[in-house]
Amino acid sequence: MYFEYYIIFLLLILACAAFSGWASMRVHSAYSKYNIPNASHMTGYDTAVRLLNANGVFDVSVGRVKGSLSDHFDPKRQVVNLSETTYGNDSVAAVAVAAHEIGHVMQREKGYIPYKIRTVLVPITNFGSRLALPLVLIGLLIDLFVGFNAQNDVGFYLAMVGVVLYGLSTLFMLVTLPVELDASRRAKKMLVEEGILTEEEKRPAGKVLSAAALTYVASLLTSLIYFLRFFVWVLMLFGRSRRD
Repeated sequence: MYFEYYIIFLLLILACAAFSGWASMRVHSAYSKYNIPNASHMTGYDTAVRLLNANGVFDVSVGRVKGSLSDHFDPKRQVVNLSETTYGNDSVAAVAVAAHEIGHVMQREKGYIPYKIRTVLVPITNFGSRLALPLVLIGLLIDLFVGFNAQNDVGFYLAMVGVVLYGLSTLFMLVTLPVELDASRRAKKMLVEEGILTEEEKRPAGKVLSAAALTYVASLLTSLIYFLRFFVWVLMLFGRSRRD
């Protein structure tokens, strides 16, 4: 039975890996295709500064980090980090990526609920991922040497707490998806309102951002598959211990 489940999960993981690879290729393909100068000739850095000032945000700086498409907003340091391919690039793709990061800044400024939830989940998820497996193992030991003889399910319930903690990473990815989609929506709106992109350039910018969103869909599906595998593994582990 376990072998059958293993084959099913292996096929699902391979399918997710293929989808993730395809999504990543779509992002790079879209970025390369629309890596053409925009009408305003504003760079990613210019765009970020312009949008921050236009929205009255003066406590967030714009920095530069190594890599390609490694752009991110660091709320702790109050800095929008733009990658080398975005910072000084005046392409439609670059300003779209830069505006997306400002979209996250505006989510924080406006108190966007999913963004708040994701922020709260970050430390909890990190803690839960470290504690999940130890709790399952402790629960199994209790079930083998204490719980089974005492006719109770303390060990099993403890293991289920570990499963829930493990599942927080999937919950985090589930919340991340609407956060990213909303940041892209805000980005497209701000780019046109501030005259950085024309209405005609809005569409290719949207394609770049839509391609990027696919990577988050892939991450969510992959996380869900791993959670289900972990959950089934724990159930089978305890079922086997009771049979033994």
